[in-house]
Amino acid sequence: MGRPTRLAAACAAGALLAIAAPAAGAQAADTTPRIDLRVLVVDDGGPATEAIRAELDGAGTPYTSVALSDSGRARIDDAFLSDTVDGRPRAKFQGVVLPNDSPFGANSPEMAALASYEKRFGIRQVDAYTYARPAVGLNSPQDSGYSGSLDGKSAQVTADGAAGPFGYLRKNVPFEDNDPSVNESWGYLSAPLAKQADGATYTSYLDAPIPGGTGRGSLIGQYAHDGRSELVVTFVYNQYQQQFRLVSRGIVEWLTQGVHLGASRNYFGVHVDDVFASDDRWDTKLKCTPGDVDCPGNPTPDHPALRMTAADAQYAKQWSQSHNLPIDFAYNGVGSEEYRADHGGAPDPLLNQLVADQKSFRWINHTYTHAFLGCEQNTTVVPWKCQTDLFGNTKWVSGAFINSQINDNLNWGARQGFTLDRDELVTGEHSGLKTLPQQAQDNPNLAPVLALNGVSWVGSDTSREPQQRPVGTALTVPRYPMNIFYNTGTAAEETDEYNWLYTKKADGGSGICENSKVTTCLKAPLDVKTGFNSYIVPIETRIALGHVLANDPRPHFMHQSNLSEERIGYSVLEKTLSDYAGLYADSTPIVNLRMRDIGTELSKRAAWTSALASGKVTAYRVGSAVTVSAPSGVQTTATFPEGTVQLQGSATAPFGTAYAGTRSGWVAPAAGQPQLSFTLPATAAPATSSSTAHAARVQAPAARLTVPRGVAHAVPYGPVPTARR
Repeated sequence: MGRPTRLAAACAAGALLAIAAPAAGAQAADTTPRIDLRVLVVDDGGPATEAIRAELDGAGTPYTSVALSDSGRARIDDAFLSDTVDGRPRAKFQGVVLPNDSPFGANSPEMAALASYEKRFGIRQVDAYTYARPAVGLNSPQDSGYSGSLDGKSAQVTADGAAGPFGYLRKNVPFEDNDPSVNESWGYLSAPLAKQADGATYTSYLDAPIPGGTGRGSLIGQYAHDGRSELVVTFVYNQYQQQFRLVSRGIVEWLTQGVHLGASRNYFGVHVDDVFASDDRWDTKLKCTPGDVDCPGNPTPDHPALRMTAADAQYAKQWSQSHNLPIDFAYNGVGSEEYRADHGGAPDPLLNQLVADQKSFRWINHTYTHAFLGCEQNTTVVPWKCQTDLFGNTKWVSGAFINSQINDNLNWGARQGFTLDRDELVTGEHSGLKTLPQQAQDNPNLAPVLALNGVSWVGSDTSREPQQRPVGTALTVPRYPMNIFYNTGTAAEETDEYNWLYTKKADGGSGICENSKVTTCLKAPLDVKTGFNSYIVPIETRIALGHVLANDPRPHFMHQSNLSEERIGYSVLEKTLSDYAGLYADSTPIVNLRMRDIGTELSKRAAWTSALASGKVTAYRVGSAVTVSAPSGVQTTATFPEGTVQLQGSATAPFGTAYAGTRSGWVAPAAGQPQLSFTLPATAAPATSSSTAHAARVQAPAARLTVPRGVAHAVPYGPVPTARR
């Protein structure tokens, strides 16, 4: 078995570009090649290449896609892959992603051109999903290996993988098994060949026990041969599956040799709405929430409203500190005033506790009374409608009222001694923003009031609007609603409402799910005594963790009621953090941003994506020098090895911040510089070959790759949240 190369080291299969020593007094031409920082993706339309494209898109890494099914596509030849710029040979792509190791068929000139190109410039190739066999350095599965479902199995990062591209992982890479009746993952487990072809090596990075055998089979490994390096992946996946999200970072870092545009981090933020207010409680008999417009009756002493206590506030502080996860409290000041009025003017213990501990949390203006700030609602009908005037025009909540809701809450907080920021706002139920189907546009009075009050970031709901957008001079910050309902304080209440929403009428539920396009029905009602921990917590954790692992900075939100009584909200948060800690090494911590920083991150990504799409970004490396040009005002996102510095005139500065074994971040040119210049550490020299361009031997075509029905094509599923936002 050959030893692996480290990410920052040169490819083991290539030698440094040979440059003849010049004669005395002669000036040697610099023939170090230019490598453009762009990936080539040869796409067969399958889920594996789609997943890698999604990873590149999410990180902001530029690529060129060639669809094999397109009869008019570009042909891959020497001219397509390389040329000469200013007398210097140029590789147009820093890495190549293929659907498998031989997608063009036997004796293909396109594969020959790619092989020659990779060898000449030291370019690496990822085989997104290929059949295990000697042509990729592995035994065939029928030779003491395995082919079949991988659902529920646990792979492990090898010592070579940990020392190389997958060092950011703890060790285990579990494969999902969300539905026992469906094959979700399929793959091949095979040991590397005991005797490789002359000069070839296979280094396994991820493996798993071979069922029914005593050995381990590779799932991801580096096959170095004929002056080239391939990353061989022998299992199929889609972009949503956890096992792919765990290894996707390593695939890209291996492919690009740790030098690329774009960056990826794992984010998790939690907003808790309605702090100081109280939330109406779900009635397990009426199957609705008294106090809501669609529920008969009013809250009763038997079903008191849900409100945090001082003890709940103390617990929140201790929990946040012990789990190293800051919590953002979105508050409504009227709730504390109502408490005092209901208790004869006595002080509010919750307020006193949170004032004392205010620096333990981050605070967001949630408006004073949580009023609806969109259209004037007609709640005499279910669902409600926007009221109209005699001419059929929508009646809107006034700008003066919106202004009072924002400022009354800020002024109330200031009187209590809170340190507050004016630039962040979450309106009650995200109102004022368009609310389909009843309200198809924003309240036109909202944007001017936001500008007047210096609000730059306004919370929105990802289930309605997943993307950031402008609201006048402000930008939205989409937030994920967690399916821990606002009107439940106990596990039994949560489970009862869950059953009502997600079971068929024949099973005693509402039946809403039976004709839904966005959710599925439970096969049977959950046990109200055990269903919360056995089903709801795991599925909500899976959904939340999926967002964390997808380089998605958008925060999650729940309600203060979920931190009261049985404090059921912590169950999902704790399992999300625990599961994460079991998967990632300490070098890859969860990143927790406050609302404005999330909005800024999304805004930078949008500008960067637009610049890439318009072809206005140029980036390349020549040896250890990297040059990036982007439009003025657009910051660049990049990932480079430790030790990389940015050139700032005659000075240098360390680039980015450390994360997952590399350095990454947003960066702009220094004053007076038209472009970005970086110097990579000496250990990051690219691998190239001294050979002139010639075709490497093309391997025999792969066996036809088939995916069992239902494998790797299903999108993630899960219940939709309740109506209250």
